[in-house]
Amino acid sequence: MTSRPLRADEESPAEEPYGRLTPGRTSTVAADDGSPISVEEIDPEDGGTPRLTVVGVHGFALSRLSWHFQRRALTSLREPRVRQVYYDHRGHGQSAAAEAKHSTIEQLAADLHAVLRAVAPDGPIVLMGHSMGGMVIMELAQQSPELFTERVRGVVLIATAAGEIGARGLPRSLLWKYNPLTRGVGELAGWQPGLVEFVRAAGGQLTRHAVRRLAFGRRDVDSKLVDFMLDMLGVSPVRQLVNFVDTLGSHNRYAALAGLQHTSVLVVGGDADRLTPYSHAERMAAELPDAQLVRIRGAGHMVHLEQPDLVNSHVMELLRHCDGVGRQPLLRKIRWWRR
Repeated sequence: MTSRPLRADEESPAEEPYGRLTPGRTSTVAADDGSPISVEEIDPEDGGTPRLTVVGVHGFALSRLSWHFQRRALTSLREPRVRQVYYDHRGHGQSAAAEAKHSTIEQLAADLHAVLRAVAPDGPIVLMGHSMGGMVIMELAQQSPELFTERVRGVVLIATAAGEIGARGLPRSLLWKYNPLTRGVGELAGWQPGLVEFVRAAGGQLTRHAVRRLAFGRRDVDSKLVDFMLDMLGVSPVRQLVNFVDTLGSHNRYAALAGLQHTSVLVVGGDADRLTPYSHAERMAAELPDAQLVRIRGAGHMVHLEQPDLVNSHVMELLRHCDGVGRQPLLRKIRWWRR
């Protein structure tokens, strides 16, 4: 990169407030069991013909609004032009409530497939997943491997894990949905994706301090980003979120990574991530034959909000590679970036 990376807290006052970009086309897609899934589509800013469809799969207890910076950057991208699709998981955001029996990563992967069939039925795809969203993509690769050999050209895995999420930090017993996770939350670190959300799902009231500490790596993160996180975490009903604790606690999809062997993969992690330690990113990249591993120094679990310029630059590089306009092959490598 030729310029110093822009931090989220350096957003111009003239820019849209976080999560309040101009709405795209919205629609409702029926999942396999009939549950309505809220979907939004965004075309290239200049009206040109898109060459790829990028689909954002958000993290647990968040919503499609969490892709604020990625959506803004990709809308103006020219090489290649992309069409963007963002949606809310069932039990999240504007999508339908989720019954306990359907609050599983397997069901969310089936929902993603339904979204693809409805709004991206043909053409090349790049899937972009954060935290639980990355887990959903892995499960989809296991359920529908043909999709990844025929249409999915690239996958972006951000601050996620393929398994062993209870192997360090807190003992596995704390994943039980009735455990009072809120006790001593300010001292918790090094756990699995979604600790912030699990705490809230267990009935606790998240404080600004907890969100700042557990979602971001920097102590001086912009207060507007903390507000944005609190707003997103406040949308999905607690009674819905608690149903997902069991499926996240048992997540183990290292075998599913084999389904990504025919696509180019970008793995991004922050080395100050207290929820999914960077070692998870290293392990996933080691399992994949064509993966680029990016380590962003000082960034936390919400790395794509905390250091959007860096994350976006690597996402764009992957998109150019997937479209065939990149001059260099995407080789296995580790990149280090300081904030």
